Amino acid sequence: MSLPFKRVISLFALTGFLAFTANAAELKEIRIAVPDLSAGTQHSGGGVVDVLRDQQIFEKAFAEQGIKIQWNFFKGAGPVINEAFANGQVDLAYLGDLAAIIGKSNGLDTRLLSASARGVKHYLGVVPGSGIKTLQDLKGKRVAIFRGTASQLSFDAALASQGLSEKDVKVINLDFNAAVAALAAKQIDASWSGSGLTALQAKGLAELPLTTKDLAGAGSVQAVLVGTGKFVDEHPEVVAKLLKAQQQAVDWLTQESNKDAYVQLVSGLASYPPVILSQDLQDQKLSEVFPSTLDPVFLGKLQDAVDLAAQQKLIRKPFKVSDWVVPELAAAKL
Repeated sequence: MSLPFKRVISLFALTGFLAFTANAAELKEIRIAVPDLSAGTQHSGGGVVDVLRDQQIFEKAFAEQGIKIQWNFFKGAGPVINEAFANGQVDLAYLGDLAAIIGKSNGLDTRLLSASARGVKHYLGVVPGSGIKTLQDLKGKRVAIFRGTASQLSFDAALASQGLSEKDVKVINLDFNAAVAALAAKQIDASWSGSGLTALQAKGLAELPLTTKDLAGAGSVQAVLVGTGKFVDEHPEVVAKLLKAQQQAVDWLTQESNKDAYVQLVSGLASYPPVILSQDLQDQKLSEVFPSTLDPVFLGKLQDAVDLAAQQKLIRKPFKVSDWVVPELAAAKL
């Protein structure tokens, strides 16, 4: 005797619920890695990360299953996070494009789950009165970049757009805070980094002659959420639920009416004057920077990043970004 249709549907729903419950029951915590962009004692990852943490979105989503969210912030940014992946210390990470690409190219079994930012501007900061106005003026100069991070790939892309490469300058490998200090002390000629350089400009300690916007977008940064293959394969329902929860933060973040609140949130966590982020975003809409969809345009820019990284010998093995995506989960955040 066949079961009524509604009962069949109910049984399917119950089966799915029980599968999720059993899957989640095996999991005690979700370990998420983030580059720490803060200049103070609090942690900040910027973008969707700060919104997620401030609104406790992941914590609330998994409270009933007793799954804890462990946020791990790394001052060493992408290179250190890739080490943490290799050592099985984290499950997921919000990363700039180059760090995620290097990890994948070097054999880390990661899966591309979501976009987290796109078209993020980078700045050229120079010593006041140096006379450096263009990238061509950097030839032979000491320029600080943070190797292994999205800033390095951004710099290489910007240089390539002007027919240059790292070989044309003297690259000094410094993390973001160290580069700011070195530029302020005039120990270097220039630095290529994010909006934090505007703090030096406000104090009269740096000039910002150009940004990636002046280069028609060449060198703009993309950011992603990636997870270990082991975690994604063993807990697909958990990943799907996490991506769905993330969308709450994305929906809030991409509303222009929340722009001021977002600026205040990140500035407070990162210990930067609000004017820095306000100026950085004044000519950009949040709805253009923070969509989470892995759309063809975003994936195309990531593929360009992979190809450039290979061309500049930042990675040994290029790969197809389309093979990196988890298609059955990518739709979960729409």
